[in-house]
Amino acid sequence: MVTPRVKAAGGFAAMKYVLAKGRSVGSVALYKRLRSNNACKTCALGMGGQQGGMVNEAGHFPEVCKKSVQAQAADMGKTITEADLRKLSIGELSGFTSAQAEAMGRLTFPIVCGPNDTHFRRVSWDDAMQLAADALTTTSADRTFFYASGRSSNEAAFLMQVVARAYGTNNVNNCSYYCHQASGVALTSVYGSGTASVSLDDLGTTELALVIGANPASNHPRLITQLINLRRRGGKVIVINPLSELGLKRFRLPSQAKSLVIGSQVSDLYIQPHIGGDIALMVALLKGIIESGAVNEAYIAQHTESWEAVRDAAIAAAWDDLVERSGVTRADIDACVELLGKAKSAVFMWAMGLTHHAHGVDNVRALANVAMSRGFLGSPGSGLMPIRGHSNVQGIGSVGVSPQLKESFAKSLREKYGVVASTTPGMDTYACMNAAHDGRIDAALMLGGNLWGSNPDSRWSTEALSRIGTSVSLTTKLNQGHFNGRARTTVVLPVLARDEEPESTTQESMFNFVRLSDGGTPAVDGEMRSEVAILSDLAQRILPRDRFDWSMINSHDSLRRAIADTVPGYGAVGDIGNTKKEFEIPNRIFHDGVFPTASGRATFRRVAIPEMNRPVDGFMLMTIRSEGQFNSVVYDEEDLYRGTTRRDVIMMAAEDVARLGLNEGDTVTVRSATGSLDVVVAEVDIRAGNVAMYYPEANVLVDRTLDPESLTPAFKSVAVRVECRGT
Repeated sequence: MVTPRVKAAGGFAAMKYVLAKGRSVGSVALYKRLRSNNACKTCALGMGGQQGGMVNEAGHFPEVCKKSVQAQAADMGKTITEADLRKLSIGELSGFTSAQAEAMGRLTFPIVCGPNDTHFRRVSWDDAMQLAADALTTTSADRTFFYASGRSSNEAAFLMQVVARAYGTNNVNNCSYYCHQASGVALTSVYGSGTASVSLDDLGTTELALVIGANPASNHPRLITQLINLRRRGGKVIVINPLSELGLKRFRLPSQAKSLVIGSQVSDLYIQPHIGGDIALMVALLKGIIESGAVNEAYIAQHTESWEAVRDAAIAAAWDDLVERSGVTRADIDACVELLGKAKSAVFMWAMGLTHHAHGVDNVRALANVAMSRGFLGSPGSGLMPIRGHSNVQGIGSVGVSPQLKESFAKSLREKYGVVASTTPGMDTYACMNAAHDGRIDAALMLGGNLWGSNPDSRWSTEALSRIGTSVSLTTKLNQGHFNGRARTTVVLPVLARDEEPESTTQESMFNFVRLSDGGTPAVDGEMRSEVAILSDLAQRILPRDRFDWSMINSHDSLRRAIADTVPGYGAVGDIGNTKKEFEIPNRIFHDGVFPTASGRATFRRVAIPEMNRPVDGFMLMTIRSEGQFNSVVYDEEDLYRGTTRRDVIMMAAEDVARLGLNEGDTVTVRSATGSLDVVVAEVDIRAGNVAMYYPEANVLVDRTLDPESLTPAFKSVAVRVECRGT
């Protein structure tokens, strides 16, 4: 079995890593940028802003992790030269791993690759912008799409979607369709809002945290501090994950001396279900709560509706069936029910382990049913909390980066700014990719991200993006998507990072807290421009004067005033550039048991336990991220907390390795209905019958099965076979 070279996550190994990064870019310079008044560039847990970097909204310091350091150091390192681009052909770049692409450094000048080019070549800003403008003005708006990643600012994201609407398309979408869209759909159906119902303060008072389908030790390390603090004050932590994760069991907090030296226990109960067994497990927990007499009948009667159907279905479910389909023993189920029954408050948190399934929406609904049965929704210290990835992924949704604007939003844009949105329904992210594959997309603009690496079925993704006439990408660095996801003509425009912007920007955390980032000066020399400046230039090239109120895009302040005029709950952002007052968006955190639904109540949703169709003599695969990566960006090939030193591995249970007559280190071929991949066997503690491989490399195996409601691909429930190839 692979053995991590550390006995606990975090700690001295993390500190050593940070010091090494400091030496590589200058320790003093790195610290100054980390402490500047800018929101953290990585996850949506949120820190930084007007209280200074490494400070959260509660005023706690220091709040920093390896992810913050990795992202910041990456923006301060080497830069790509023209000589680099002349040396490396498109063919060579297409073979780069994510880590190799990341190591190339910052892009500091515009580049283009045309249909007959063998290499990327440098062009002037005017030529690059005109190529982009010509692509949009020589086709119809319905043959285009505009896509944003969650790393952009509210100002840039808002402007992008406004430009798209004024141009004539609603094909406006974002990366959340491939991550937490299922959460938004489910939560809206339960309590009328698609975001978390809790604040950071609630984590500081809750008695219990249930973490399911998430690995915050690797992906949101600062959240582990909250879990350890919870246990320190006598609370309990339940973790539900098919794979045993070192950082969810033991973690050394560098900010706490005792924890740093001896380590801290993270979880009290660790449950390992089958991949896709979540709904069966949630029904089992609900059944156990009912049978133990722990249902909060008073809460249900006063604050919810539709309980009876959900209750009756749980009562009717057979224990043997629930145990078999969940993969969890009755003893573990009972232990979890006991902890839930004793707690007086609880926060339920999850990530892609729940949403990346064909039944992702129902997964979240089933979890909400468990929470509501105990009264753990809509009161202080209790609620539902999707653990979001990119630092502003929630914000870009708030400011309208979506195929469908709410009517009040569209009306405000129309009446106050003269932007009349098309009546043609917009396409979501997958629909845009499908249209591209069918040859129905002539131009696409991508505000950050790696759309190629974010898609299932890598071969299909490559084909789809290659059939686009012209793609325009705004980015700080090149990634695999710029090489493997090239359009016939690809324009790549270098942008300033958040802490380099000439004007302030805003970001929204997973706790519905809006931060103001001051910006600053570029960390490297070059021709980079702000995202807003690029989008403003494009707007002036493609839009007639009578279709847009140009005063909106004169400055970030004017953009924020437009956001305040149109986005519900964002009124305080209009003058934030002057007041510097960061704020919690009103009417999203629920502490009084009243919800924004027609009845004011939360709704229990009955869900069916899905048939997983596990292949005979096969496995259910989930794609996962490593400790050394953030989303599709890989900084280090080693996964420190899992003990793997390479990414072409398949993580398997010891009994499955033995059953197939394999040994650790053997090379095998993994096949799915979509593709195959040769990888090396790594023996880990995972529920037998299930396997894990790294994203985005394993996307070649992921088919295009979608959740029918959220349209999110099933990255974590892929039927595969493992074929021996010898050692």
